[in-house]
Formats: sequence, structure tokens, C-alpha cells
Amino acid sequence: MLVLDKLLNILVIGYVWPEPNSSAAGKNMLSLIRSFVAKGHTVTFVTAATDSVHKADLTALGVNCETVALNCSSFNQQLLQFAPQVVVFDRYMTQEQFAWRVKETCPDALHILNTEDLHSLRHARFEAVKRENDATKAHLNTALAQREIGAILRSDITLVISSAEYQLLTHVYRVPESQLYYFPLDAGKPLERPPSFEERQDLVTIGNFRHAPNWDAVLQLKAMWPAIRKAFPSVKMKVYGAYPPKKATQLHNPKQGFYVEGWAEDADNVIAQARLLLAPIRFGAGIKGKLLDAMRCNTPTLTTDLGAEGLLPSFDPNESDEHNPLWGGALLPTPCEKDSQIQPWINAIAALYHHQDQWQAAVEKGQALLSSYQKDVQPSAFINHVENLHQRLAAHRDSLFFHGLLWQQSLNASKYMSQWIEAKNRV
Repeated sequence: MLVLDKLLNILVIGYVWPEPNSSAAGKNMLSLIRSFVAKGHTVTFVTAATDSVHKADLTALGVNCETVALNCSSFNQQLLQFAPQVVVFDRYMTQEQFAWRVKETCPDALHILNTEDLHSLRHARFEAVKRENDATKAHLNTALAQREIGAILRSDITLVISSAEYQLLTHVYRVPESQLYYFPLDAGKPLERPPSFEERQDLVTIGNFRHAPNWDAVLQLKAMWPAIRKAFPSVKMKVYGAYPPKKATQLHNPKQGFYVEGWAEDADNVIAQARLLLAPIRFGAGIKGKLLDAMRCNTPTLTTDLGAEGLLPSFDPNESDEHNPLWGGALLPTPCEKDSQIQPWINAIAALYHHQDQWQAAVEKGQALLSSYQKDVQPSAFINHVENLHQRLAAHRDSLFFHGLLWQQSLNASKYMSQWIEAKNRV
């Protein structure tokens, strides 16, 4: 039974409209909103983003939806009307843009930052790949990291979807664990009747084209495809994803068996019809939703160590290999133009595509991993945590020195005084 005096007004400030069929981030946000609604809390979703044809129907869930303006005091007036007791900021950029207004207008509101993934880590790895073709050589002490960690430290609680990123935040950036909450992606339920080995054919990959790691993975597949096609002349590569740009659709080449299909009306169906999912991910962060989707669809995945990061229990990239007993598929080297890096992918495709016993063993490993992963998804426990944290917010904040430090406006007094004097002297 719901306790009425614990019900809260919750405001979610979205960076974009949630698109659960376009990205893992969209699924994650929708899962979070549903968790609040399921406990009876009042949820309002606002965003400054343009409308989207692929957005989730939040009003059907009983969520009030409104648009807001950036850099405008009208948001303060809306805050007074919403009177939120909890505010969820979607990604660190939203926290930077709106949190100070929330702090001024609703000082007792609980601030929750939903990271989706660590943007600064993804960007640092991208730069490392461009610089040295090696994401493990990413520079972690960057201006972007300082911004993102600053947003985390200013928040009362931050949601982290990846166990690897949780370790990075606590061990490298030294964020207090009392400010973090491990909230992995909701894996969802496995398909009830997935196609059998004999009913499947071809290879598939899927991912929002606006997400840089996904587009890079498509380019890697295109580069590897001539060698793969030579080894498997009758096999097709099918590429799906939301918002394909012209540079992506230009890669469509049926004569070579490379199909850029674009938007998938039913992502589960296209994944389940394929015998294998390929994800040659060279950089990125968070958890790759396509890999969880593949496990739900009984589709073995070939990916890299970095692609599997955060999914494998006690993940250690220095110990994982293509024979990892926990992975449903194969963990392979990051692809490049060298034949020595492409050949392991060809070998893995040969083993799983043509041998039903090995394919079935990979499916069972994926199901075991998915099962263990689902046990960690406890949205009700998180909502209880939020409710309790709201009740003891003052004590929680008192225990967080750097939280108070980063909200201390007097640290900028000398800067603003200097700017004021400079402006005054011009008059």
C-alpha cells in the first residue's frame, strides 16, 4: 500500500525527448520515469529539445509534458508552478544549464543526475583513438571531465549505469559513494519464442547513427567487410539504426552484400532474425544496449573488450579474451586495417555461424549473463532510496564537503568584483 505523505512531485528535465526505440539512453530514461510512476509519484517531464516523431508517449503513462526555454527566467516561473521536491537532470549538460535555477527557486529539492554514460570518458577515448588508435590511452584529466565531475559533485545523487564507470568515479575521481547509485540498464524480458538456428541468417548491427561510437563501428564493419565477404560469399551484413545520415546511406551496396537499412520498426525482430550481431566498438562509455537486446533475442554477439565493458561481472580488460566463459559470443581485438586484426573476427564468425552446437553454447552463455544482470536491476529499491534521501536531505548534504564547496558562490566573488570594476571604469 502506498503511503500518501511520501508521494513526491518529481520534475525530469530531459536533454532530449526519450526515444526508447532509438537508443539505450531513451530506454533508460523511460525505465526511470516508469519506476517513479509505478510508486504513485507525480511526474512532470520538460525539455528544451525540439519535438520528435520517435518519442515515447509519456502522457499515456500519466506524465505531464511541457517545453521549457534555455537561458530564460521563464523557467523559474515554471518551477514555482511545478513545486518539485525531486529534480532529475538528464546528463551533465542539463545540470549545468538548469540546476542553479532549481537551487535558487526550490532550495530543498533533491537533485538527481542521470549520467546515461560518462560523456567525458567517451570523448577522451574518441580522442585517443584518433590520436593513437588505442582507447586505453585516453587522458582522463580533461576540461570536459572537470565539468562532468563537477556536475556529479554538485548533485545530491548520481545514477551510474556501468559498474566500470562506478569504479572509475570512486577510485580515480574520488567521488564519495554516498553520492552515487548503481542503476544499470533495464535488460527487459527475453523473447518468448526466438527463432531457431536454422530459421536465422545473415549478420546484423544496430545503433543510433547520431551516437559517434555507433557510426565508427559501422565504418569498421565497412572496412572489414571485403575480407568477411570473401570468406562468406553468401552472407549479408545488415545495418540498422535511427537517423542515418547521407554518408551512411551511401554505404548501402547490395551487390557486395552490405545493406544499410536505417530505422527498424521492430528492433527485436531484426536482431532475432540474424544469426550473429557484430559490434566492433573502438571507443565509448556506459553499457551498450544493443548487446543486452541481442542476449534477449538469443543472438550471439561478436564485440570488443570495450564493447562488453560494464556487462561482465568483475570485468577486467586485461584478462578477457575471445574464450571468456561468461560471454555469449566472442570478445575480439579492436579491428583495424591489418589482416591480423580482422582474421579473429572471421574465425569467430565461422565458428558460430556454421556450427549450431557452438552457436547454441554461446546463446546459453548469453542467457546466463542476462539472468545475472537482471538480478541487479532493482528500480523499486532505488525509488525507496530517493524517498528516504529526500527525508534526510539536509543531513546528507552536510556530509558532502565538496558538494557545498562547489555551490559556494563566494568563491567567484573576486572574479565578479574584478569584472564589475572593469565595467564601471568604462563608464
